[in-house]
Amino acid sequence: MHVGILGSGLMGGKLGTIFTRAGHDVIFSYARSDEKLKQLAREARGNARAGTPSEAAAESEVLLLAVHWSRFEDVLKQAGDLSDKIIVSCSLPMNADDTALVVAHTSSGAEQLARMVPKARVVSTFNTVPSEVLFGVYQARRKATRPGLVYCGDDERAKDTAAELIRDAGFDPVDAGPLRIARYTEPFALLIAQLAYGGTGSPALAYRFERLGK
Repeated sequence: MHVGILGSGLMGGKLGTIFTRAGHDVIFSYARSDEKLKQLAREARGNARAGTPSEAAAESEVLLLAVHWSRFEDVLKQAGDLSDKIIVSCSLPMNADDTALVVAHTSSGAEQLARMVPKARVVSTFNTVPSEVLFGVYQARRKATRPGLVYCGDDERAKDTAAELIRDAGFDPVDAGPLRIARYTEPFALLIAQLAYGGTGSPALAYRFERLGK
């Protein structure tokens, strides 16, 4: 499929590279310099190129939104019309110094995004794993045991597309339910990040997902 990457940081760069190597056509967009986008496209070594957010949106079937919460409005404005587009969001609604969620408990960043682009099809995933593990999981993707990765959304076609990308990245997709489930997975993702980067001072973590019904 054609995948547009909105964001050139760790998640956008690594997932864009993985999607390219999995055989998808990828457009890297939204960086401080065009050279960074061109470098990402070169390093991806496949059908990847640099472009603008509007080009990524116009030419892609699915968009990976991988920018800081503070840049959501800017990147969406540059992307333009996103009607009927599938948006896979791996971003968390973090404050300016990345110490806390600014949307939590009664809503989520994914739900806020869906309200910002009401005609798009939003799926939340990839934000419960640190970016450092992505290449390793992709390289081990043919092993019998694959790590699970949760995703949630309200549009079944969009969720099917996200599940395909999750499999291509080397994970087993786990459907967590509707988009409102992001209000539970986003605090979990923040704890995972704190555990990964906080060292001995990071919080203890006790969390369980249960699948109810079939």
